[in-house]
Amino acid sequence: MNDLHTTRLALLAGQTDAATAMQDAIAIAGSTACAHVFTRTAFDEARSASARASLQSPLSGLAFSAKDLFDVAGQPTPAGSVVLAHSPPAKADATAVARLRQAGGVNIGRTNMTEFAFSGVGVNPHYGTPANACDPATPRIPGGSSSGAAVSVATGAAFIGLGSDTGGSIRIPAALNGIVGFKSTARLVPTDGAVPLSTTLDTVCAMTRSVRDAITAHEILAARRVTAGTTSLSACRFAVVRNVFLDGLDPTVATAFERSLKILRAAGAQIQEIELPEVAELATLNATGGFSAAEAYAWHRLLLERSGAGYDPRVAQRILKGAAMKAYEYIDLVAARRDWIARVEHTLAAFDAVLSPTVPITAPTIESVAPGEERDDAFFRINGLLLRNPSIVNMLDGCAISLPCHAVNELPVGLMLWHGALHDDAVLAVALRAEQALQRR
Repeated sequence: MNDLHTTRLALLAGQTDAATAMQDAIAIAGSTACAHVFTRTAFDEARSASARASLQSPLSGLAFSAKDLFDVAGQPTPAGSVVLAHSPPAKADATAVARLRQAGGVNIGRTNMTEFAFSGVGVNPHYGTPANACDPATPRIPGGSSSGAAVSVATGAAFIGLGSDTGGSIRIPAALNGIVGFKSTARLVPTDGAVPLSTTLDTVCAMTRSVRDAITAHEILAARRVTAGTTSLSACRFAVVRNVFLDGLDPTVATAFERSLKILRAAGAQIQEIELPEVAELATLNATGGFSAAEAYAWHRLLLERSGAGYDPRVAQRILKGAAMKAYEYIDLVAARRDWIARVEHTLAAFDAVLSPTVPITAPTIESVAPGEERDDAFFRINGLLLRNPSIVNMLDGCAISLPCHAVNELPVGLMLWHGALHDDAVLAVALRAEQALQRR
């Protein structure tokens, strides 16, 4: 399946046109492969906008999708819920949506998500759960919370899946669907016009089919140029954190990760295994509920009082944990995080990036975590596993990218390259080289 970059070259060469590319995307978006992917489509508007778009614009009239928590002018913003389904229409596009449009992108529709973005699994009891694009024979979870956005990109319905990442909500579904997901440093992209989960941790970012497309999407969303450089892998020094990140890996993930390290070493990369004892401190730091629960409860408390019965019980349960956090505990957490970040960044300063499995498991079946009290234990266990590795980067206020690193006959596995805040360009640069090495293999 072609990426955005290749398709734009074909458009500029006259080998196809934007209208044809859009019609192909619409056909996929309306197919069974995208069942439950979109909560609202804009096919007629997309055809018209694509026909008017300039080929010289960065996105050339090609399709993007927008997660259901982003404002789109004239539409309500349900955020995967039913309690906000009839909220007043947004008066303007969220900044991220507006920037993609200004760059020539065409919004094909709103994508399904975990209700209020509070889970890494991707199950939605209100609008159905999109099936992972990797296994047509067995419906598997898409990962969340940007579930529909991931499947829209993996199936070919969109070249860019606009989403958000608070604890892994871009990288988890990217890993499970075999595509690329880049979480930038949070402060680089405006979050206005997006329903928040955690104002401390939320990051507006996107999924694509290649690293070069991830760079294009980030440049548009952040309104900045990326300096990717020409560094070869032989000049790169990577760390592999032994503790926590490698615990309890599924055999498919373990095999793919070790194979990836071998490929990168063969390409000349220096890879050093390290201990990062600070990651073991996070359970204690977040013992009172963490930023997501506290900040989500602050936003949802009145809505829960009015319409709590309409929430997904699993989401409501997690939000309500924030009610117990005391003001001094929140203030202590802010200070403790600042100190924790400083210590982790000191250790990582000697490396170009850190290599980890994005998530420790492959995609379980939807049936195993479908709504129902009898499956709650399995749901929360899997949710914890999916969030474990990527959420560490959010706590670090860092940046990270997930690259597919599985073999053709394997379920998708993600290789995460990450570092601290504002190392975005360096991470993207080494990701380009790593992607090339993995694809050659």
